Amino acid sequence: MSGEPSRCPWCLATPQYIRYHDEEWGRPCFDERRLFEKFMLETAQAGLSWRTILEKREGYHALFEGFDAQRIAAYTDAELEEKLKDPRIVRNRLKVFAFRRNAQVYLQLLAEEGGFRAWLWRWVNDQPVLNSPASMKDVPVTTPLSDAISKALKKKGFTFVGSVMVYAWLQSMGVVNDHLSSCDWHPDRVG
Repeated sequence: MSGEPSRCPWCLATPQYIRYHDEEWGRPCFDERRLFEKFMLETAQAGLSWRTILEKREGYHALFEGFDAQRIAAYTDAELEEKLKDPRIVRNRLKVFAFRRNAQVYLQLLAEEGGFRAWLWRWVNDQPVLNSPASMKDVPVTTPLSDAISKALKKKGFTFVGSVMVYAWLQSMGVVNDHLSSCDWHPDRVG
């Protein structure tokens, strides 16, 4: 990349957003803890902008003990009520209580199927879906893949896992790569 790099326009609002775009978004992630963390953050994002959650990411990390699933699954109602008072996170009661529920279901998935690494990547045969959208209007918010994964997650008992949330998770974890074809981070341009 020479000169000013070409990036997907959605990330240009803040340096933090640019860093997220350049260092995380669309990069295949096989790390179980990061897959769980991003899943939890995406459920918190439901109905909000990702920028809101990205700005509160450190707060979530601190308040939810580095996204330790065992600890989150064991939180009492009183502990969750206390977390709702902290302005470092989105203080939506349903979402905060869903963290516990989703951690409990995740632990079942971990025991039964090896966790998100094994379960999620199986949907794409361990190969990222590489798209080449020409503009942001060519990037979908849902796909048949996100519809199917959303349905499967709901069946397992997860909450706040609509198809839009799932597609955002797939993009963020690099299961789907939606960098614009003109973006210097598109796989055809890297290298």
